[in-house]
Amino acid sequence: MVPASASLHCHDTRSLTGTEAKMAEQVKLIGSSNSPFVHRAAVALRLKGVPYEFIREDMSNKSELLLKHNPVHKKVPVLLHGDRAVCESLVIVEYVDEAFDGGPPLLPADPYDRATARFWAHFLEEKCLKSLWPALWTEGEVQEAAMKEARENLALVEEQLREKRFFGGDSIGLADIAGAGLLGHWVGVLEEVAGVRVLSDKEHPALRRWAAEYLANEAVKECLPDRDQLLSHFSAIRDKCVSVAKSMLPK
Repeated sequence: MVPASASLHCHDTRSLTGTEAKMAEQVKLIGSSNSPFVHRAAVALRLKGVPYEFIREDMSNKSELLLKHNPVHKKVPVLLHGDRAVCESLVIVEYVDEAFDGGPPLLPADPYDRATARFWAHFLEEKCLKSLWPALWTEGEVQEAAMKEARENLALVEEQLREKRFFGGDSIGLADIAGAGLLGHWVGVLEEVAGVRVLSDKEHPALRRWAAEYLANEAVKECLPDRDQLLSHFSAIRDKCVSVAKSMLPK
Protein backbone atom coordinates (compact mmCIF):
# COMPACT_ATOMS: atom_id res chain seq x y z
CA MET A 1 0.00 0.00 0.00
CA VAL A 2 1.25 3.50 -0.80
CA PRO A 3 0.84 6.02 2.05
CA ALA A 4 -1.13 9.16 1.40
CA SER A 5 2.04 11.16 2.09
CA ALA A 6 3.44 9.73 -1.13
CA SER A 7 0.78 11.43 -3.22
CA LEU A 8 1.79 14.06 -5.76
CA HIS A 9 0.46 17.55 -5.02
CA CYS A 10 -0.98 19.83 -7.70
CA HIS A 11 0.93 22.91 -8.83
CA ASP A 12 0.30 25.86 -11.11
CA THR A 13 0.81 24.24 -14.51
CA ARG A 14 0.47 27.34 -16.72
CA SER A 15 4.23 27.72 -17.26
CA LEU A 16 4.96 23.99 -17.61
CA THR A 17 5.33 21.89 -20.73
CA GLY A 18 2.63 19.33 -21.50
CA THR A 19 4.64 16.49 -19.97
CA GLU A 20 5.59 18.53 -16.89
CA ALA A 21 1.96 19.55 -16.41
CA LYS A 22 0.88 15.91 -16.49
CA MET A 23 3.55 15.01 -13.93
CA ALA A 24 2.35 17.83 -11.66
CA GLU A 25 -1.23 16.57 -11.57
CA GLN A 26 -2.29 14.42 -8.65
CA VAL A 27 -2.30 10.68 -9.27
CA LYS A 28 -4.56 8.32 -7.34
CA LEU A 29 -5.23 4.61 -7.70
CA ILE A 30 -8.57 3.17 -6.58
CA GLY A 31 -8.20 -0.52 -5.83
CA SER A 32 -7.97 -3.52 -3.57
CA SER A 33 -4.63 -4.96 -2.50
CA ASN A 34 -6.03 -8.48 -3.01
CA SER A 35 -6.54 -7.95 -6.74
CA PRO A 36 -3.95 -9.07 -9.30
CA PHE A 37 -5.46 -6.53 -11.70
CA VAL A 38 -4.84 -3.64 -9.31
CA HIS A 39 -1.33 -5.04 -8.90
CA ARG A 40 -0.73 -4.44 -12.61
CA ALA A 41 -1.55 -0.76 -12.34
CA ALA A 42 0.47 -0.31 -9.15
CA VAL A 43 3.54 -1.97 -10.67
CA ALA A 44 3.36 0.27 -13.74
CA LEU A 45 3.30 3.37 -11.53
CA ARG A 46 6.17 2.08 -9.39
CA LEU A 47 8.33 1.14 -12.38
CA LYS A 48 7.77 4.57 -13.94
CA GLY A 49 8.57 6.31 -10.64
CA VAL A 50 5.18 8.00 -10.36
CA PRO A 51 4.16 8.96 -6.79
CA TYR A 52 0.52 8.17 -6.15
CA GLU A 53 -2.10 7.85 -3.46
CA PHE A 54 -3.71 4.44 -3.00
CA ILE A 55 -7.43 4.59 -2.22
CA ARG A 56 -8.58 1.27 -0.79
CA GLU A 57 -11.94 0.16 -2.19
CA ASP A 58 -14.40 -2.12 -0.38
CA MET A 59 -15.75 -4.23 -3.24
CA SER A 60 -18.62 -5.48 -1.08
CA ASN A 61 -19.78 -1.90 -0.58
CA LYS A 62 -18.65 0.08 -3.61
CA SER A 63 -17.95 3.75 -3.04
CA GLU A 64 -19.49 6.68 -4.87
CA LEU A 65 -15.97 7.55 -6.04
CA LEU A 66 -15.60 4.21 -7.83
CA LEU A 67 -19.11 4.30 -9.31
CA LYS A 68 -18.57 7.86 -10.52
CA HIS A 69 -15.30 7.10 -12.30
CA ASN A 70 -16.09 3.59 -13.59
CA PRO A 71 -19.85 3.58 -14.15
CA VAL A 72 -19.60 0.99 -16.95
CA HIS A 73 -17.90 -1.95 -15.22
CA LYS A 74 -17.91 -0.72 -11.61
CA LYS A 75 -14.60 -2.53 -11.02
CA VAL A 76 -11.09 -1.76 -9.86
CA PRO A 77 -8.51 -0.60 -10.71
CA VAL A 78 -9.29 2.97 -11.65
CA LEU A 79 -6.47 5.47 -12.17
CA LEU A 80 -7.26 9.11 -11.43
CA HIS A 81 -4.84 11.55 -13.05
CA GLY A 82 -5.93 15.07 -12.36
CA ASP A 83 -9.52 15.27 -13.60
CA ARG A 84 -9.17 12.23 -15.86
CA ALA A 85 -10.13 8.63 -15.01
CA VAL A 86 -8.63 5.59 -16.74
CA CYS A 87 -10.17 2.13 -16.28
CA GLU A 88 -9.11 -1.47 -17.07
CA SER A 89 -5.73 -2.64 -15.80
CA LEU A 90 -3.86 -3.14 -19.07
CA VAL A 91 -5.23 0.12 -20.47
CA ILE A 92 -3.90 1.82 -17.33
CA VAL A 93 -0.46 0.25 -17.83
CA GLU A 94 -0.26 1.64 -21.37
CA TYR A 95 -1.56 5.04 -20.25
CA VAL A 96 1.05 5.26 -17.47
CA ASP A 97 3.80 4.35 -19.93
CA GLU A 98 2.73 7.07 -22.35
CA ALA A 99 1.84 9.78 -19.84
CA PHE A 100 4.98 9.65 -17.70
CA ASP A 101 8.57 9.84 -18.94
CA GLY A 102 10.37 8.53 -15.85
CA GLY A 103 11.55 4.95 -15.47
CA PRO A 104 12.02 2.31 -18.16
CA PRO A 105 9.58 2.03 -21.09
CA LEU A 106 6.89 -0.61 -20.55
CA LEU A 107 6.31 -1.02 -24.28
CA PRO A 108 9.04 -1.06 -26.93
CA ALA A 109 9.41 1.75 -29.46
CA ASP A 110 9.33 -0.49 -32.53
CA PRO A 111 5.77 -0.91 -33.87
CA TYR A 112 6.14 -4.65 -34.47
CA ASP A 113 7.58 -5.24 -31.01
CA ARG A 114 4.76 -3.18 -29.49
CA ALA A 115 2.21 -5.27 -31.37
CA THR A 116 3.89 -8.46 -30.15
CA ALA A 117 3.81 -7.23 -26.54
CA ARG A 118 0.12 -6.41 -26.85
CA PHE A 119 -0.58 -9.80 -28.43
CA TRP A 120 0.93 -11.71 -25.49
CA ALA A 121 -0.66 -9.43 -22.92
CA HIS A 122 -4.02 -10.08 -24.58
CA PHE A 123 -3.31 -13.82 -24.75
CA LEU A 124 -2.52 -13.97 -21.04
CA GLU A 125 -5.65 -11.98 -20.24
CA GLU A 126 -8.14 -13.60 -22.59
CA LYS A 127 -6.87 -17.17 -22.96
CA CYS A 128 -4.84 -18.07 -19.86
CA LEU A 129 -6.95 -16.33 -17.22
CA LYS A 130 -10.31 -17.29 -18.71
CA SER A 131 -9.40 -20.97 -18.87
CA LEU A 132 -7.53 -20.98 -15.55
CA TRP A 133 -10.48 -19.85 -13.43
CA PRO A 134 -12.85 -22.71 -14.43
CA ALA A 135 -9.92 -25.13 -14.15
CA LEU A 136 -9.55 -24.13 -10.52
CA TRP A 137 -13.15 -23.81 -9.39
CA THR A 138 -15.35 -26.25 -11.31
CA GLU A 139 -15.69 -30.03 -11.00
CA GLY A 140 -15.92 -33.24 -13.03
CA GLU A 141 -15.82 -33.24 -16.82
CA VAL A 142 -16.20 -29.47 -16.97
CA GLN A 143 -13.07 -29.05 -14.87
CA GLU A 144 -11.17 -31.63 -16.92
CA ALA A 145 -11.93 -29.76 -20.14
CA ALA A 146 -10.98 -26.42 -18.59
CA MET A 147 -7.77 -27.87 -17.16
CA LYS A 148 -6.80 -29.26 -20.57
CA GLU A 149 -7.35 -25.86 -22.18
CA ALA A 150 -5.52 -24.03 -19.40
CA ARG A 151 -2.48 -26.28 -19.64
CA GLU A 152 -2.41 -26.00 -23.44
CA ASN A 153 -2.41 -22.20 -23.12
CA LEU A 154 0.29 -22.28 -20.43
CA ALA A 155 2.40 -24.55 -22.65
CA LEU A 156 2.37 -21.84 -25.32
CA VAL A 157 3.55 -19.28 -22.76
CA GLU A 158 6.21 -21.74 -21.58
CA GLU A 159 7.54 -22.13 -25.12
CA GLN A 160 7.60 -18.37 -25.66
CA LEU A 161 9.66 -17.81 -22.49
CA ARG A 162 12.05 -20.72 -22.89
CA GLU A 163 15.08 -18.61 -23.81
CA LYS A 164 13.95 -15.22 -22.49
CA ARG A 165 14.20 -13.43 -19.18
CA PHE A 166 11.04 -11.42 -19.91
CA PHE A 167 8.75 -11.27 -22.92
CA GLY A 168 10.51 -8.22 -24.38
CA GLY A 169 14.07 -9.02 -23.31
CA ASP A 170 15.83 -8.05 -20.10
CA SER A 171 13.32 -5.64 -18.56
CA ILE A 172 9.72 -5.93 -17.38
CA GLY A 173 7.13 -4.86 -19.90
CA LEU A 174 3.41 -4.96 -20.65
CA ALA A 175 3.09 -8.72 -21.18
CA ASP A 176 5.06 -9.52 -18.02
CA ILE A 177 2.87 -7.20 -15.98
CA ALA A 178 -0.20 -8.85 -17.52
CA GLY A 179 0.68 -12.35 -16.35
CA ALA A 180 3.68 -12.80 -14.06
CA GLY A 181 2.10 -11.41 -10.90
CA LEU A 182 -1.01 -13.54 -11.28
CA LEU A 183 0.86 -16.72 -12.24
CA GLY A 184 3.72 -16.16 -9.81
CA HIS A 185 2.01 -14.88 -6.65
CA TRP A 186 -1.74 -15.38 -6.85
CA VAL A 187 -2.12 -18.77 -8.51
CA GLY A 188 -0.32 -20.67 -5.75
CA VAL A 189 -2.79 -19.25 -3.25
CA LEU A 190 -5.77 -20.07 -5.47
CA GLU A 191 -4.47 -23.62 -6.00
CA GLU A 192 -4.22 -24.09 -2.23
CA VAL A 193 -7.74 -22.81 -1.58
CA ALA A 194 -9.24 -24.78 -4.49
CA GLY A 195 -7.26 -27.95 -3.77
CA VAL A 196 -6.17 -28.16 -7.42
CA ARG A 197 -2.73 -28.00 -9.06
CA VAL A 198 -2.35 -26.29 -12.43
CA LEU A 199 1.30 -25.19 -12.58
CA SER A 200 4.29 -27.42 -11.89
CA ASP A 201 8.07 -27.02 -11.84
CA LYS A 202 8.41 -30.04 -14.12
CA GLU A 203 6.01 -28.87 -16.84
CA HIS A 204 6.61 -25.12 -16.59
CA PRO A 205 10.28 -24.43 -15.68
CA ALA A 206 10.61 -21.36 -17.93
CA LEU A 207 7.32 -19.92 -16.71
CA ARG A 208 8.36 -20.49 -13.08
CA ARG A 209 11.74 -18.83 -13.68
CA TRP A 210 10.09 -15.88 -15.45
CA ALA A 211 7.63 -15.38 -12.59
CA ALA A 212 10.43 -15.60 -10.01
CA GLU A 213 12.49 -12.97 -11.89
CA TYR A 214 9.46 -10.69 -11.98
CA LEU A 215 8.66 -11.14 -8.28
CA ALA A 216 12.29 -10.38 -7.37
CA ASN A 217 12.07 -6.87 -8.82
CA GLU A 218 12.06 -4.25 -6.04
CA ALA A 219 9.22 -2.21 -7.58
CA VAL A 220 7.14 -5.36 -7.91
CA LYS A 221 7.84 -6.44 -4.32
CA GLU A 222 6.37 -3.15 -3.08
CA CYS A 223 3.06 -4.03 -4.77
CA LEU A 224 2.65 -7.62 -3.56
CA PRO A 225 0.10 -8.38 -0.84
CA ASP A 226 1.07 -10.72 1.97
CA ARG A 227 0.47 -14.36 1.01
CA ASP A 228 -1.37 -15.16 4.25
CA GLN A 229 -3.60 -12.16 3.64
CA LEU A 230 -4.47 -13.50 0.18
CA LEU A 231 -5.06 -16.99 1.57
CA SER A 232 -7.50 -15.63 4.14
CA HIS A 233 -9.26 -13.45 1.56
CA PHE A 234 -9.81 -16.16 -1.06
CA SER A 235 -10.75 -18.76 1.54
CA ALA A 236 -13.48 -16.39 2.72
CA ILE A 237 -14.85 -15.84 -0.80
CA ARG A 238 -14.41 -19.40 -2.10
CA ASP A 239 -18.11 -19.78 -2.90
CA LYS A 240 -18.02 -16.56 -4.91
CA CYS A 241 -15.00 -17.84 -6.87
CA VAL A 242 -16.96 -20.99 -7.75
CA SER A 243 -19.94 -18.89 -8.82
CA VAL A 244 -17.78 -16.67 -11.04
CA ALA A 245 -16.17 -19.74 -12.63
CA LYS A 246 -19.60 -21.18 -13.48
CA SER A 247 -20.67 -17.88 -15.02
CA MET A 248 -17.64 -18.02 -17.34
CA LEU A 249 -18.63 -21.36 -18.87
CA PRO A 250 -20.19 -21.48 -22.36
CA LYS A 251 -23.96 -21.33 -22.24
